[in-house]
Amino acid sequence: MQTISQVVELTGISPRTLQYYDEIGLLKPSELTESGYRLYDDEALQKLQQILFFKELGFKLKEIKEILQKPDFDRIKAFKRQKELLLLKRNRTDRLIQLLSRLEKGEQCMSFKEFDLSDYITALEDFKNNSADDVIKHWGSIENFDMFIQKIKDDEAEVAKLAIQQFGSIEKYTEAMKHNLEHFSELMEAQLTEEVKEIGKQSDILYGRLTADLSEDVSSPKIQSVVDELLQLIQKNSTSVSLDKPYINVLINTYSSDYIKSMTDSKYGEGASDYIVKAFRYYSENNASENN
Repeated sequence: MQTISQVVELTGISPRTLQYYDEIGLLKPSELTESGYRLYDDEALQKLQQILFFKELGFKLKEIKEILQKPDFDRIKAFKRQKELLLLKRNRTDRLIQLLSRLEKGEQCMSFKEFDLSDYITALEDFKNNSADDVIKHWGSIENFDMFIQKIKDDEAEVAKLAIQQFGSIEKYTEAMKHNLEHFSELMEAQLTEEVKEIGKQSDILYGRLTADLSEDVSSPKIQSVVDELLQLIQKNSTSVSLDKPYINVLINTYSSDYIKSMTDSKYGEGASDYIVKAFRYYSENNASENN
């Protein structure tokens, strides 16, 4: 057992913070002495360590409490996810440091303003905080959505580049994404119409055909024919889409994301997402125009 002063010395957090965690039910002491002093055992310290990792990643205390109280909470699995998020955060920081090093040498580099997605990222954070039920329903968990946000932060320059190619500017892209978030429930309900269901069935059939044999070369006419059918289906039902390299790159990035990759592999088999990416990439390199 460790006293508050010992925990403070070990972790660097303040006594008041520990008291506050106790008050809100986030971290209760393991025992109280006869004099009312808090004591913490190893299990409590492990929980505190988990809390501090979540805080480092920007989670709010309310979110952390909800995560830790879930019946199916897996401590080791959470550590793995935290590691993934911290690595993404580190990679982004490393790239910013590299950019600063280039700027220090007087190199001409593209300004941050052109690739600034902060307004969109803020909208995602607001959506997460105000629509937790929708986030959990469609992303599986708050943690998955945070990984989605972190992935955008980590790949901000590439995402912004594609946004400019598809929408003309970051401002137009952000406006469109904000509209989608503001009307998320209605858009999800709209997806349940019979017409959309039929499109979904056609899409599922085509993706099923595409991933039926993952050992087949993605360059084969059979596979590329299915890719073309999929892209034609997308274009037919989305008049704003042009089937050029920038849009196909958006699809490639989508299927490369951890969340979509997990869902796709679960639905079509392990390795299906990587196979889809390879098939789309081959199509992009050999059939798609640079910009329609």
